[in-house]
Amino acid sequence: MLTQKQHELLQFINGRIMATGVSPSFDEMKEALNLRSKSGIHRLITALEERGFLRRLPNRARALEVIRLPDQASTAKRQAPKFAPSVVTPNFAGRGRGAAAKGRPSLPGSITNDLPVLGRIAAGTPIEAIQHEVDRIGAPQAFLRSGEHYVLEVQGESMIDAGIFDGDLAIIQRADDATNGDIVVALVDREEATLKRLRKKGASIALEAANPSFETRIYGADRVSIQGRLVGLMRKY
Repeated sequence: MLTQKQHELLQFINGRIMATGVSPSFDEMKEALNLRSKSGIHRLITALEERGFLRRLPNRARALEVIRLPDQASTAKRQAPKFAPSVVTPNFAGRGRGAAAKGRPSLPGSITNDLPVLGRIAAGTPIEAIQHEVDRIGAPQAFLRSGEHYVLEVQGESMIDAGIFDGDLAIIQRADDATNGDIVVALVDREEATLKRLRKKGASIALEAANPSFETRIYGADRVSIQGRLVGLMRKY
């Protein structure tokens, strides 16, 4: 699922390429979406890349390729991860608030805790996606640590080498700090949330993808706030 701005940008780029054979400039994209700065366009393009809608062509100026449009979305074949975390693989009977109790996964004989599902998480997802409860789900007590927890549905392929796939349910321990190497929910510029591995480098913070196709993003420490740490995954096959 794309945000409105992501969808608008993708359609604008696709229309321009279809009409002229050349992708639009950043200034043209900024003007078309009525954004104040090019940094907003950079964030949208990165989000569309991570979701598999766009590709930047190397060694060519203004070179963007539209891989697919939203109504052409198909799930990419998953590669075997270099490292696979422990996961629960329940059968879901349904999704949505009305089906939450019926579809809630559990392990035979295990103690489960009822956690809020707060939406989807990926680079470029707006903060609104992790502010409102959209469902509730039972998570094994063994996965939880101290304090409060919530669940996010992973969207995108940027963490597949850490064993985190599109559609996984990430169990997040609420926290406002983390150590190097932790996989965290990070909020960038108070407007976009992403699930990435945290690397602190002096006065900078690097949000590291676990997929060689995606670049590590580096920010000033004042631009990033930690929203929680990954403590477990649940997966549907």
